[in-house]
Amino acid sequence: MRRIVILDDNLVNMIAAGEVIERPASVVKELLENSIDAGAGRIVVQVEQGGRDLIRVIDDGCGIESEDLPLAFESHATSKIRSSQDLLKISTMGFRGEALASIASVSRLRLTSRTPDSIQAGQIEIDCGVKQEVVPCSGSVGTTVEVRNLFYKLPARRKFLRSANTEMTHVVEQFTRIALAYPSLDLTLDHGSRNVYRLQSGQSLLERISLLFTPAVAEGLMEATRKEKQISLRALIGRPDAARTSSRYQYIFLNQRFIRDKFILHAIKEAYRGLTEPNRHPVVFLFLEIPPEQFDVNVHPTKTEVRFENSNLIHSQVLSALRDKLLSCDFQTPGRLPGSFSDFSVSENPLEDLLRKGRVNRIQNAMGDFFQAHASARAPQRKFEFSSSGRTSAGPDISDKRVEAVSERPVSWTDAGEPFSCLQIHDSYLVLATEEGFEVIDQHALHERILYEKIRASLEKGPLASQRLLMPIPIEITDAQMQALHRQVDLVEKLGIEWENFGPKTIAIQAFPVLLEKIDPAAYVQEMLDAFLDKELSVDAEKLLHEVLDRAACTAAIKAGRPLSPEEIRQLLADRQLAQVPGRCPHGRPTSISFTLKELEKQFKRTGF
Repeated sequence: MRRIVILDDNLVNMIAAGEVIERPASVVKELLENSIDAGAGRIVVQVEQGGRDLIRVIDDGCGIESEDLPLAFESHATSKIRSSQDLLKISTMGFRGEALASIASVSRLRLTSRTPDSIQAGQIEIDCGVKQEVVPCSGSVGTTVEVRNLFYKLPARRKFLRSANTEMTHVVEQFTRIALAYPSLDLTLDHGSRNVYRLQSGQSLLERISLLFTPAVAEGLMEATRKEKQISLRALIGRPDAARTSSRYQYIFLNQRFIRDKFILHAIKEAYRGLTEPNRHPVVFLFLEIPPEQFDVNVHPTKTEVRFENSNLIHSQVLSALRDKLLSCDFQTPGRLPGSFSDFSVSENPLEDLLRKGRVNRIQNAMGDFFQAHASARAPQRKFEFSSSGRTSAGPDISDKRVEAVSERPVSWTDAGEPFSCLQIHDSYLVLATEEGFEVIDQHALHERILYEKIRASLEKGPLASQRLLMPIPIEITDAQMQALHRQVDLVEKLGIEWENFGPKTIAIQAFPVLLEKIDPAAYVQEMLDAFLDKELSVDAEKLLHEVLDRAACTAAIKAGRPLSPEEIRQLLADRQLAQVPGRCPHGRPTSISFTLKELEKQFKRTGF
């Protein structure tokens, strides 16, 4: 049996480096944080081959005394804390004393540093943990760290490094996190001979986002703030229609430290529930300021995970701040007209899809007369009346459209007696004149949102009102569905659904909610039971409730392809005024798309009406 031996310090550092130094980006992160803790106002990061060959970080911070340089590379050597009490109120980026020791144990490192009151700098070189003597040299106030040939004595680690471009992508991400958290810093990032970023101090957060991402990302952001219970929150959040396919545009900072926290991420997701499409992630830049004694950052070597004293409070504050801001906005999706009406290439634009379905010329002509009438507000005599036969006194035959009237100005629909400018196309879409142009409304999506909010509002007041069925409806279910039904019996009762056992694998629906009277009870209950069996939904009560109500609203809503009477159109538009989030269906898809009159004039090659 082998004897137990104690590993030497350098080997210990090499092993420990695996937790702290995963790739070149990890080195950049640790060195940037050290520069920030040193009070630097200007930091330059120079990288070659994605950091595989060289990482150089230059700052103008307070520097390190020459006699302290050897100590800086000892394990758990730090100037940030002195006692265990300091761990309860950590206010610096670094504090564990592992970074420099870990980096020096797996690379060739040279550190040059000078303090403000020194007449010369000191320099130390370390080759995979083997230190040289400190030597005096010339140098500016601050610190320069050069890290070369990362993992060159650890081929098993080096072979797992990716291409220079891939590694550089990770370096840029770490640089971006620091740049967002510290807009007051002057930051430069170079890759080889190419300047990647040159960020000047004093830039606003929006300017930083515009430079680090794209101007389009910054322009669409809305600000939400909240200060309550010692929690200060500032967030720049994207519109629901700007949500992305990945979560890489979600940045969370706690006291200027980038973190990933499941409670906060869940709060963001809940805030956008019903506003974004499934499997899409909103753009969020969230900044929290909390007293350091209320959280513990000392739970992981990379310090991106934290443990909150009251995670539920953090969750509720983030959720309410974001949700309040989102509910205060009317999200109308802007439309994009095609280059010409004869160019019907594949597009995600619903209007283009609508036009591609056929009858393009008649729709085009109808829209032309429709909006020409709208634009003639100064000439009341040019008013087009649509009869029940669908033929106008001046215009093409649009007998397959259902229109009540075209007024000389857009109006509100709060009074059922007022005229309105609206026509139905393909029995699926409503085209509505507005002050700025026109809207195309998806009648099913809008009605689905209205029903969802009505059902949810009723549910918050108590169980939904139900009515007894003339005849019980039997439904055959599986054992798993039966067990799920018993687990969710409280939710079923709140929905106003009454049932009884009707056999070994059969239940009978006795009563059904009044709000859902137009849908098939058996089909809906089957869908509800399927939702109960969904593992992802069953562990999240709020998500399960949303799914159940969403399915109910979707099933009961007006379907695409159904002709609507003028009274039904008027009621639908009136109900829209009362909805909290009229611009999005519960699935997160847009209920309407807006086009400007200027865009319409351009399409018809007109300089103005």
